[in-house]
Amino acid sequence: MAENFKATGNMVSVQNVHKFFSNLHVLKGVSFEVPVGSVCTILGPSGSGKSTILRCINQLETIQAGRIFVDNKLMGYSDRDGKLYELNHKQIAQQRAKIGMVFQRFNLFPHMTALENVMEAPIHVLKEDKAEAKAKAIELLGQVGLADRINYYPSELSGGQQQRVAIARALAMKPDLMLFDEPTSALDPELVGEVLNVMKDLAQQGMTMIVVTHEIGFAREVSDQVILMDEGVIVEAGTPTELFENPTHPRTKDFLSKVL
Repeated sequence: MAENFKATGNMVSVQNVHKFFSNLHVLKGVSFEVPVGSVCTILGPSGSGKSTILRCINQLETIQAGRIFVDNKLMGYSDRDGKLYELNHKQIAQQRAKIGMVFQRFNLFPHMTALENVMEAPIHVLKEDKAEAKAKAIELLGQVGLADRINYYPSELSGGQQQRVAIARALAMKPDLMLFDEPTSALDPELVGEVLNVMKDLAQQGMTMIVVTHEIGFAREVSDQVILMDEGVIVEAGTPTELFENPTHPRTKDFLSKVL
């Protein structure tokens, strides 16, 4: 029986997604939806497929089965009369431009200042006027608490400051969706809070976000939906209250007993 894949009214719709790396079945029929303006947090042990699903949403990885829709657009393919045709690199880049992604590692250009890092993509990808891009970059760096660091190079910034530059850089592309892949895991503990605070502010402003994290406090406080993944499947999903206070699956209870 053919599966009935279709776009939904959500910002993100992941429908029965499978992903293999050679013979390793990393995602085994993952499905979830993220409404516009909401925050979805994905928890789970290492190797559970959390980061892989983010990379599939942003088309850094191709999927072997299922569909992913972002803002009602089928990602990576065009569907013509029920047959899928792969998009070319330019079309994929256009889709990806509306999705901001922040990684564990900051990936800043070391030879550019914070300001130049944030200006780079709007000028070269969005073809923004340089003065306009600069003004917006200064505004965004102020928004993430770095107004006094705009002319500093990455090597002159702490890890937390570099990650906040990376967030500003992603926001400069005016994304509809922000993906965060363990954005605080490479930071010293005392720097984690400053990055999470920026993310909380974004959530309050209505940015749609999917966050892979080990920060249980953040997941509990900011999420609209929390998903627990293990071994390539979604074990349990629900509101923070449902998942943290009334988990139903033994695997969820076991995981939370170890991390809380």
